[in-house]
Order: sequence, then C-alpha cells, then structure tokens
Amino acid sequence: MLINKKIPIKYIFDKIKLDILYVIIIGSLVKYLTITFIDYIPPMNISIPAFIGTAISVLLSFNLNQSYDRWWEARKVWGGIVNDSRSVVVQLQSFVSPENKSVIEQIALRHVAWCYSLGQNLRGQDPTKNIENLISAEDMSKLKGHTNVPLALLQQSARQVADLRKTGALTEFSHVQINTSFVKFSDEMGMAERINSTVFPVTYRLFLHFMIYVFVVTLSISLGEIASAFELPLLVVISSCFFLLESTATHMQDPFRNREHDTAMTTIARNIHINTIDLLGRTDKPEPIQPESFYAL
Repeated sequence: MLINKKIPIKYIFDKIKLDILYVIIIGSLVKYLTITFIDYIPPMNISIPAFIGTAISVLLSFNLNQSYDRWWEARKVWGGIVNDSRSVVVQLQSFVSPENKSVIEQIALRHVAWCYSLGQNLRGQDPTKNIENLISAEDMSKLKGHTNVPLALLQQSARQVADLRKTGALTEFSHVQINTSFVKFSDEMGMAERINSTVFPVTYRLFLHFMIYVFVVTLSISLGEIASAFELPLLVVISSCFFLLESTATHMQDPFRNREHDTAMTTIARNIHINTIDLLGRTDKPEPIQPESFYAL
C-alpha cells in the first residue's frame, strides 16, 4: 500500500516507459507521413482530438472510480478482520476460565497464524510460510493436503472451542458468541477471495488503451504544422497523463496481487499479532513491520 512518502520518479516512469516509447514512434511516423503525403492527407481540426480526449477522460474517471471501490472494499474487509480479531481474544479471556489459559493462548495464536496465512494465500504465496512458531507441530501436520490453509486453521480453532463447550469450560451462550466471531472471519475471508477471483473486464482496459493511441494519432496530425522538436514532447506529456491514470486504475483493480498499491496485509497481520500478544500479557512481542521506502507490505 502506498504511504505518505515521496514516490520515486523511476517508479512512475517504469509504469509508462513502453507507452512513451510507442508514442514517440507513432508521433514520428505520423509526422513523416503527413510531410511526405501532405497533398493527400487533409488537415485535421484540433476539435477532433479534443473530443476524443474528453471521451477518454470520462472513461478514465469511471475506471478509476470502479477500481478505487474494489481497493477500498478490500481495505474495509481487512479493517473488519482487525476489529474482530481483537474481539475474539477478549471474548476468549472473558468466557473461558483462567485455568484454561494455555488453550486460550493456543487459539489466539492460531488466529494470528490465520491472518498471516490468509494474506499470503490471497497473494498466491505459500500460506504456511512463517506460521510454524504460532501453531503446534500437530496443527501444522494437519494442514497438509488442504487446498485452503486459512480455512483449515479456522476449522481447527472452531473445533477446539467446541471441545471447550463439551468439557463445560464454556457455557452455551459463550460458545455461540465465540462461534459468531469465527463465522465473521469466514465471511471476511470469503469477501476477500471474491474480490481476488473476480477479474475486472479486460476488454474495458484494452478499448481504453486503444482510444488513447487513437487520440495520439489524431493529435499528432492536428499539430502537423508544429516542428517535431516541440510536437513530440507535447505528445509525450499529454499522453503520459492518460497512461498514468490508466495504470493507477489497473493496479487498484487487484488489491491482493503483491504490488505497491496492494492492501498492506502483512503489516496489518503483524499489528494483529502485536495486539494479541499484548492482550495475552506475553513478552514475546514482534517488532512492527517498517514500510519499504514509499509503500507498506
């Protein structure tokens, strides 16, 4: 996730460097053709590229709004996970007798492992990475063969809470309350998976990209009387604005793809880890994850 720090020029340039190269090639080619075939190519009024540019602006605005909605929904899902994670630890400590402190810690730390695992799973990474110290070797071995590791961790915790109810360590009401929290986690995981698996219409981006190049061609023809030394930089500057906005929208469409615009799931999971350790009264608290220059993981 981008944070409030200066973004390197290289990062911005890398997003559109190929498009800039294509604009220079197209602009040079159009300039050559308009000079060579000046008697055959009629002059183009500046209102034509102006109209196309206006249409592109409207489409880009819609694209950015839809992309931001997806990104913001993803952030709200993880905000809900933060709140519910704190609540479930407090519920365990309130409803389960102090004699079962070790069980409370086991369930709480397994939930922290679930947070890490969910973020890694959404990013297409190994969902069991870096959770070995949070769950027992027995729980770790039970994860083998599961295609959805976060779901398996959630099932283990739900079963352990059910065992507490069977032994009388939990009342029926308390069991229902804690189980409701696990249902919320399942719902939040499902919402994140839905966002991650729903592909933004590819044709929309392709058509928009094509329209920007049509705009470049028509603008180049309209500026035919201007010297190439001035025309090409003008084409690059104007088209770069469109390409940068399009690139921003494209990256925000997929908030779980391990990019700079990504939802900072690892950082959020670490904060949940720190809060959980504080609530448990333990001293083995990890350090917060520091952002990578201008973005957080």
